[in-house]
Parts: sequence; C-alpha cells; structure tokens
Amino acid sequence: MGKLKYKIQVNPEKTARAMGRNIPISRKHAREICKSINGMKLDEAIKFLEDVIAMKRPVLFRRHCKKVGHRKGKLGWPAGRYPVKAAKAILKILNYAKANAEYKGLNVEKLRIKHISTNKGITIKRYMPRAFGRATPKFQETVHIQVILEEYH
Repeated sequence: MGKLKYKIQVNPEKTARAMGRNIPISRKHAREICKSINGMKLDEAIKFLEDVIAMKRPVLFRRHCKKVGHRKGKLGWPAGRYPVKAAKAILKILNYAKANAEYKGLNVEKLRIKHISTNKGITIKRYMPRAFGRATPKFQETVHIQVILEEYH
C-alpha cells in the first residue's frame, strides 16, 4: 500500500500533524464535520465536537442536506444532524494532533486547525449468505482523515 501524503505543505517547526486511516465512519458525515471545524481554534473545535457527541449542537449539513431535518436555533442554515460516531473519531484524531504539538513544544493554547480533510478509504467487502445459495453484499466504506494544526499569534 502506498504512502498517503498530506494535501498541503507547511513549515514543520510551527505545525503539528495527525492522520487517521481506514476509519469506519460515513464519508458524508466526516466531510460535513471537517468543513465545520476547519479554521477553528483547537479548543473551540474540541468543545464543538464534544457538544455534537452530547447532542447539544448540530453539525450543519450544507452539501448532503436532502431530506435532512431542520434544527432549532439561529444557525444560519436549517439542515443539520448529530453524527456522533464520526464526531468521536475526528475528536480522537484532534487529540492525537494536540499530543504531537505538545511533543514538538508548541503552545497548545494558541493552536488552530490550518487544514483538515477527508478522503475515501478502502471498502471492506463482505457478503451475507441468503436462501437458495444467494448472497447479499455488505460493503463498509472507510475514510482517511488528515489534520494540520498551526500556531497563531
């Protein structure tokens, strides 16, 4: 398997990176969460994801929003959901990036998310046996998530 590269090049002295590969979460949910927290301060992003997991704050669905229910509050966009499983996985990757920043000696209180993106991972192919010798595919898609944190002034 080839090495997955980061999408952007950054100064390694001022940034910390982390990557999660083949995470079994929804690609659509991962895309909407990454779009929501891109550019946020790290503490704000972690608080946002913890609120999503506690189902206090919805993630606004802007691209994948057909037949998505509206959420109350003045959010600027009506459609939203609470993707708990995807939020837990992305929160874990943010904590990995935070630990990498501490190890590098960066100021953890002054970190922001410079880049976060999701890509399609492998598809786990399984089949469920059915009657009369048939089988139904039971495929599970995975995603790769990459995070780059940067110190701001």
